[in-house]
Amino acid sequence: MTRSETARCTTATVLRILAVAAAYYLSGRLGLLRQVTVRGAMVTPLWPPTGIALGSLLFWGLPMWPGIAIGALLAVVSTGHGFVPGDIGIMAGNTLAPVCAFLMLRKVGFRMDLSRVRDGAALIFLGALTAMLISASVGTAVLFSEDKIPRSGVWPIWFAWWAGDAVGVLVVTPLLLVLRRARLPRPTDRWVEGCALAVTAAAVVPAVTRAPYALLFLVFPLLIWAALRFELAGSAPCAILVTVLAGIAATGRTGPFHGLTLLEAMINLTALNGSVALTALLLAAIVTEHKNVRRRIERACEELADVVDQLAPADQRRGWPSSDTRRRDGG
Repeated sequence: MTRSETARCTTATVLRILAVAAAYYLSGRLGLLRQVTVRGAMVTPLWPPTGIALGSLLFWGLPMWPGIAIGALLAVVSTGHGFVPGDIGIMAGNTLAPVCAFLMLRKVGFRMDLSRVRDGAALIFLGALTAMLISASVGTAVLFSEDKIPRSGVWPIWFAWWAGDAVGVLVVTPLLLVLRRARLPRPTDRWVEGCALAVTAAAVVPAVTRAPYALLFLVFPLLIWAALRFELAGSAPCAILVTVLAGIAATGRTGPFHGLTLLEAMINLTALNGSVALTALLLAAIVTEHKNVRRRIERACEELADVVDQLAPADQRRGWPSSDTRRRDGG
């Protein structure tokens, strides 16, 4: 590699690191708009920066970790208490968690197109539920060591921290993976059905998250429709819409969360967000994997038919349809 090429690569890496830091910080500011206080500590039911951090590592690799660290430090300092030494520990935990998530996903052969069920399961159980234990544990330990939270508040704060970070991975990272593969729609795409899904989601999700009745279960037929017909490209936006609007209702104790204590609302919200993410990711992955298997079987059948054409005697092939005709007729 020449010196100019090395300089261009270095410049591109630095710009990406700065972009990751800015995206982490800005998404953190958005997450803090719905912050709540649990036993003296501020937590958020959805922390989008974890999803952005893991997405940047999946796109560009480990060299992006300084951007995550810079963004995490800026996000922590921006909470208003000024810089304190404990912020370094929280920054380290918030950086180490997505890095460990990326390393575990790479170890199991994770594919960013989420074309297999194992990819969806790996993102859920390794990238979100397991790796985010690190940031929650480190952050809670730092707050407790600085006497910012009482002993009785350790586990509620730890749970809320872990849930917010895990949900950030579950709903933001899949959306980034979808946007990375986004393309302009073709005339043959299902325009009418896609518009019907968007209109239904825009009507149903705000209604069930504001209604004073327990109607949140109505979001699951919507997610199933999106996953079955549009795979991850449909289920990921629906999932983040449900998560955001449900988080607004839970933090404000309105709609189906009215009358609940803050801790009860957070537990119910975490259960809902986890169920939504599981439904959206796994069902979309199942549908995608099924379609890929069907395409491979169809190609194998076509190749086998071509081999039979070549091996069969010429007089027996005269009345057979050609391979082009078979493909045009669907086999």
